[in-house]
Amino acid sequence: MKITKDMIIADIIAVNPNLAGVLMACGMHCIGCPSAQGESLDEACFVHGMDTDDVVKTLNDYLEKN
Repeated sequence: MKITKDMIIADIIAVNPNLAGVLMACGMHCIGCPSAQGESLDEACFVHGMDTDDVVKTLNDYLEKN
């Protein structure tokens, strides 16, 4: 499965729980926050000033290697 920018954070973590750590390593430290769980990856990246395409690539690279 590929991660996309419009996926909800909770759904991304459901794909592989280790992706929470990947998101935190990217700088998204509020993964445990209930409101963050319902945001799309694109929305969360916007709030954190992160480049969504870079984060999507990082997540998909992790999935390919693990």
